[in-house]
Amino acid sequence: MKTTLGKQITVYATLALLLLFALFPLYWMVITSFKSNGEIYSMTPTFWPKEFLGTAYDRLINEKGFMTNIKNSLLVSLIVSVFSIVVSMLAAYAISKLKFRGRSFISKSILYAYLMPRAVLFIPLYMLVTAIGINNSIYGLMLIYPTITIPYATWMLISYFKSIPDEIEEAAMIDGCSRISTMTKIIFPLSAPGIAATFIFSFTLCWSEYLYALVVVTKGADKTITLGLSDMIVGDVFAWGPLMGGSIVASIPVIIMYLFTSKYMVSGMTVGGVK
Repeated sequence: MKTTLGKQITVYATLALLLLFALFPLYWMVITSFKSNGEIYSMTPTFWPKEFLGTAYDRLINEKGFMTNIKNSLLVSLIVSVFSIVVSMLAAYAISKLKFRGRSFISKSILYAYLMPRAVLFIPLYMLVTAIGINNSIYGLMLIYPTITIPYATWMLISYFKSIPDEIEEAAMIDGCSRISTMTKIIFPLSAPGIAATFIFSFTLCWSEYLYALVVVTKGADKTITLGLSDMIVGDVFAWGPLMGGSIVASIPVIIMYLFTSKYMVSGMTVGGVK
C-alpha cells in the first residue's frame, strides 16, 4: 500500500513539474504583455509585474491594426480548411475504399506532395498568383494554402477511413444503400473524430503559416497574424510588449477551437458496429 502511494506521489509530482515547465513560457508571455518597457528591459527579471499596464494591447488595436490581421487569418484559415476537408474526404474515401489501378501510387504521391519543402514551391506558386492577378491579397493565400492542407488532410483521412471495417459498408449496401449514401450516412459520421482532428490541424497550418504569406502579401490591409507579429520587429528593436500581447491574442482562436471540438476527438466510435 505504501509502495503504491509512493509511486502515485512520484508520478503526480513529476507530471506537475513537467506541466509547470511547459506552461512557464505561456505565463512569461502573459506577464510580459502587461509590463512597462522599463521593467521588460530591466537587467533583473521580475516574475510578477510591478504595475499592470494595458499599453501593449492598446498599441496592438489602435496603432498596429492587429485586429485586421486576426480577421484576415480567420477568413483565410476557415475557408481553406473547410474546402480542404471537403476535397480530402472525397479523395481519401476513393483511395481507401475503392479498388482501382494506381491507388497505391496516388496515395504515396499525396504523401510526397505534403513533404515537399515549401521553400521549393513558393517561387512557382508566386508566379502563378501573379499571372492570375491575385497577388498581394488574401485571395492569393486562399489559392496557395490548399497545396499544404489538402495533401495533409487526405493522407490523415486515408488512414482513418481504412480503420473502419469494410463489413459495415457491405452491410449497408446489402440493405439497399448506394455508394454515395453509404459514404455520406455511414463512413463520414463514423469518421467524425478523425475529420474534426484533421480540420483543426488544417486550420492550424493555415493560421500559423508565414513563408507563403510573406512572399504573396505586402499590403498592410491584407496581412495575416504572422506578418502582423513580424512587423513588430524592426531591425534589432523588438516591441516585446505588443509582440507578447499579439502572440497571446493569436493563440486564443486556436485554443477555443480545441476546447469546443475536443469531445469529438476520440476514437472507438466503430466499436460494436459489426456484430
